[in-house]
Amino acid sequence: MLQNRFSILLVEDDDVDREVVNRAIKRQELGCSLYTASEGAEALSILRGESADKLNEDFVVLLDLNMPGMNGLQFLDELREDPELSHTIVFVLSTSEHPRDIAKAYKKNVAGYFSKTQVDLLVKMLSDYAQASLFPNPRVMQSIH
Repeated sequence: MLQNRFSILLVEDDDVDREVVNRAIKRQELGCSLYTASEGAEALSILRGESADKLNEDFVVLLDLNMPGMNGLQFLDELREDPELSHTIVFVLSTSEHPRDIAKAYKKNVAGYFSKTQVDLLVKMLSDYAQASLFPNPRVMQSIH
């Protein structure tokens, strides 16, 4: 289990897919807090501290692209335009493996793009990532122009 706790915000509208990710996290013993949002606007509310859910300073977002309301690409547009959230680490987790969807996501500076058939690989990678990475300090990020 990780000594350095972090949060994952899973932005996913499908209950079954949320449960698949939750079980993969438990199997990998990530030791992280998992928060969920069913669409982009709800996720932005959580990230901006406008909801009861409070993420740890060290967090990553797992983002589905195809959601009702604000979809994943629209979420990324708004996220990248917000100076306080533009540095947010986002990994896409999608059923789409279409090259155009992958390219659109990477153009919006995602850290990685994973097929939903690769949930276990994604969670394993997150375990290694969280142990090896240094996360940006939000106060320092805000002071850099």
